[in-house]
Amino acid sequence: MPRGGTPIFRSHFDFCSKERGNEKLSCTDTAPAKPRAAKKAEKSDSALAAEIEELRQAIQSQQEQLQLLKQELAKRDLQIDEAREAAAAANARAAEASTKAVEAVDSSAEVKTTAATLNTTVSDLKASNEVLKTTIANNEAQAEKAGEEGPNTIRYKGVNITPGGFVEAATVFRNRATSADVNTPFNSIPYPGNSLAKVSEFNFTARQSRLTLLAESKVGAAKLTGYFETDFLGAGTTSNNRQSNSYVFRQRQIWGQLATDSGWSVTGGQMWSLATENRKGIQNRGEALPMMVDPQYVVGFTWQRAYAFRVVKDFGGKFAVGVSVEGPQATVGGRGFTSYQNTSANGTVTASQNFFINAPGAGGGLYNAFDSTGYSVNKAPDFIFKAAIDPGFGHYEVFGVVSTFRNRIFPCAVVSPNAGANVVYTAGTQVTCSGQTPGTATITTPSGVGAFNDTRTGGGFGASAHWALFNKKVDFGVKGVGGDGIGRFGSSQLPDLTFRPDGTQALIRTGHGLGILEFHPDPKLDVYLYYGGEYAWRAGYAGYTTVRITNSPAIPAQGGNPAYAGVASVAVTSTIGGYGHVSANNSGCSTETAPTGSFTPGGGGTCAGDTRFIQEGTLGFWHKFYQGPKGGMRWGLAYSYITRTAWSGAASNTPKAVDNMVWTSFRYYLP
Repeated sequence: MPRGGTPIFRSHFDFCSKERGNEKLSCTDTAPAKPRAAKKAEKSDSALAAEIEELRQAIQSQQEQLQLLKQELAKRDLQIDEAREAAAAANARAAEASTKAVEAVDSSAEVKTTAATLNTTVSDLKASNEVLKTTIANNEAQAEKAGEEGPNTIRYKGVNITPGGFVEAATVFRNRATSADVNTPFNSIPYPGNSLAKVSEFNFTARQSRLTLLAESKVGAAKLTGYFETDFLGAGTTSNNRQSNSYVFRQRQIWGQLATDSGWSVTGGQMWSLATENRKGIQNRGEALPMMVDPQYVVGFTWQRAYAFRVVKDFGGKFAVGVSVEGPQATVGGRGFTSYQNTSANGTVTASQNFFINAPGAGGGLYNAFDSTGYSVNKAPDFIFKAAIDPGFGHYEVFGVVSTFRNRIFPCAVVSPNAGANVVYTAGTQVTCSGQTPGTATITTPSGVGAFNDTRTGGGFGASAHWALFNKKVDFGVKGVGGDGIGRFGSSQLPDLTFRPDGTQALIRTGHGLGILEFHPDPKLDVYLYYGGEYAWRAGYAGYTTVRITNSPAIPAQGGNPAYAGVASVAVTSTIGGYGHVSANNSGCSTETAPTGSFTPGGGGTCAGDTRFIQEGTLGFWHKFYQGPKGGMRWGLAYSYITRTAWSGAASNTPKAVDNMVWTSFRYYLP
């Protein structure tokens, strides 16, 4: 209390400005000090009562404010407790989140990789979206035209039927004529003495135009396939090049096949021989054929299309084995065989030979009676075995052929009035050419007495390899084949056999090979080079008997002259023959002779001319200037240089024939 004044209530009623939290509390001095002079003044009761009332109200107001503050503090305490509980829960969640964060860090690499992959996939999807739209648009456009264009494959009773083939306009030029169509008879290239060797030929043809039909279906675990392929390279008895150019429809291939999912296949019909090389495994319609225009292909190529029944087992596309039973046809070469000829006084000729191997076709049996070489009377089919390997680089094959030949020999078919009764068979068996009844007269005319069959077995082996190089831009291949009695498997058709003087068969050893180089610089261009050769060994013999009897007519008595009986002049000679005899007469191979008729050019002078070696080099290309849904158009050009060299004969005379040939082709392929 101030000195000399009235007490002032400061401790309970004097409030200064304070802060509590964010609130400001305004305080008022409820008993402000009065001036020292006023303290001495006397106050009236009413003034004192007013002051007391004022103080009371002020205290009441402060009490209300305190009550509000207490309530606010209680509320804040409750909020603090709630905040503490929330903080504890947040801490628990933070701990759990920390654990999960560690796990997330561990998997972050995988997440990043997955994210990158997803980003790439999304990018690819975006990139392909336009392609997909374009494809859909194209498919819709194609669907609209489907009724007009039609399907590539026709569906018929569960069978897919696919037509194919091509139409061709081809030409061939040879600077030495062979009187042949686009198909070249390699073993008939004329020697210089032949009149055809003095003229060239330029022939035009559409006969190689080809039609194919493929039928495929599925029955359980088996696939059924039928295939038919045909062209017009056949000649009937009325076929000609005059006005109508009429040639017959012929079968190239016609076969049916059953193939299982386990790799077994059985095929029967006319097809490429199992000896023909494949591009992969052992598959019909997968043959590695030369790209040549010539349908006789190229020298050195191993092939035939004949009846076959084939069984193949494929082991996962890496290895395959097969066996085939095929129909053979013996081809004969050589000359000078033992023979007999009797010309009667009226000009009738009786001729015979001491063997036969082929027979003319029976028209009633639907064989060609006009084929001068006839048909082999086969004892057994050919058996061909083959293994193919596809290790991943290249294609490799080995095969073997077993072939049986049979002829019938007639020891008494060549006789003479001066020849005596006995004919000695070379193998050591003596045959008495007398009547079938003992004691009868000696036979002086041909007879079938003592006839017997002679069987010989031949065959050979072959191997090939084929590689696709430089991303399949280059194909390189080689093949070689050799054996006895297998000449017919080569394109040159060298003979399988000849005959000894006694009529027995002598199988000719032959070998042939082919080198292949094909370039594919772009999908529209193919360039090819081939070199092939075929070789035949000698099989010449001496001691062939030739009997020629000429009967002169009898002259009756007239004008006082006596009658003269007919005279038979007999010539019996022993000559050389067979194939490629060292003493063969080739003196006339280069000597041109006069024609025997308006339609028969001169064949040249005396010329054995048995082929020793044929070789051919070929260069060509195909250009596909259109390939699409409407089919394909292409044209090609090929050039070949071929030489045919004969075995040397007497005086080391070695005949040789040379030909240069050019082919062109324009083709439309069915889609």
